[in-house]
Amino acid sequence: MEISLFPLGRLVATPAALKAIENAGERIETFLARHATKDWGDVCEADKKENDFSLTRGFRLLSAYTLQNGRKIWIITEADRSVTTLLLPEEY
Repeated sequence: MEISLFPLGRLVATPAALKAIENAGERIETFLARHATKDWGDVCEADKKENDFSLTRGFRLLSAYTLQNGRKIWIITEADRSVTTLLLPEEY
């Protein structure tokens, strides 16, 4: 088990994101673990660098992942690390 590199805070998810993950037959924990260990997923190189910078400076973090069924989900950890939210991009 990998160790989180930053606090995730309170975990929340939209019903649509939970349904998308369930429909894909995947586990939320998989994506939270990737996010918490700096696997930012399907973001461009510039966004990966921005996340790395934000991690050291205490800014918001955004990961994007494509589920096995092609749906996309986002995971956002707020700057103060109080909350991490799973949502669909269109819900932002």
